Amino acid sequence: MGIQKQPFAKTPHGQVVDLYTLTNAGGVRARIMTYGGTIVSLEVPDREGKLGDVVLGFDTLAEYIKDSPHFGCVCGRFANRIAKGRFTLDGVEYKLATNNGPNHLHGGIKGFDKAVWKTEPVEKSGAAGVRMTYTSADGEEGYPGALTCKMTYTLTYDNELRIDYQARTDKPTPLNLTNHTYFNLAGAGTGDINNHELMINADRFTPTDATQIPTGELRPVEGTPMDFRKPTPIGARIDADDEQLRTGSGYDHNWVLNSADGSLALAAEVYEPTTGRVMRTYTTEPGVQLYTANHLDGHHVGKAGKRYGRRGALCLETQHFPDSPNKPDFPSTILRPGQTYAQTTVYAFATR
Repeated sequence: MGIQKQPFAKTPHGQVVDLYTLTNAGGVRARIMTYGGTIVSLEVPDREGKLGDVVLGFDTLAEYIKDSPHFGCVCGRFANRIAKGRFTLDGVEYKLATNNGPNHLHGGIKGFDKAVWKTEPVEKSGAAGVRMTYTSADGEEGYPGALTCKMTYTLTYDNELRIDYQARTDKPTPLNLTNHTYFNLAGAGTGDINNHELMINADRFTPTDATQIPTGELRPVEGTPMDFRKPTPIGARIDADDEQLRTGSGYDHNWVLNSADGSLALAAEVYEPTTGRVMRTYTTEPGVQLYTANHLDGHHVGKAGKRYGRRGALCLETQHFPDSPNKPDFPSTILRPGQTYAQTTVYAFATR
């Protein structure tokens, strides 16, 4: 196991951004930068043992700052959407930026994805990692409370990339963190993900209105294009004549995971048949948002000059449900003083 640190670049405000490289005994390598806690690259083997980078991203910090659709970053304070950029907490209404049509998305104009996180290496037996810390000031992006977040990325001997999150606040505040990595198991910039076979361990999903805000219903997936209880090619039904798919221009929805007790459990499995790569996603969270990169249009030129086109990747964003602060029947996302927010997500890689 190995950890290497090197300077990556400076922000326009002069903040130094470092790049950490985690390597395990099998040669699997994850590169993570301190800007946005971003997974810049992740090299895992195919069935022949050949390593390939399976996440989308850029070669330079300037490109991440200028025009990143949340490649590889942490999203917060509140990942996903909050309707009309408003919520009421303990009788007080809070107003947030509306940066996604009429709604608030992924923490606003300057969310956690645009922060430079303080970082230190973490070495364990059979694992190498980095611990990142960021304190979000009271009122930042309209959210109440000074919030201190810690996030640890760990690469294990077993080809797992594990993300552990913790946070504490001095005032009640909504909190919903996720990682927004775009995966293509055939290799970043290698065509679309329509032939990736996906299983999601969920009997229900949260349908949305025309602005992609959940209606509040927990709808069964049975008989709909949202049914991934058995492995199914993502492209099999992605263009079906379905109201939900038209709204998102493909999949951009939250699934209600069958594991609801907070234990670390299998949420989804993806298999790419040409390379044999398998990615299993485990989480303690109640939901996972599948996003099939419907809005990539080829104008992003990524690592090694590869152009990223529509549906050139998928995201499995483990999290609480969208718009939870305005949906009292959804699992609560309110963190209060004296409580510790804690959750874990694992991306485990194998072949067959």
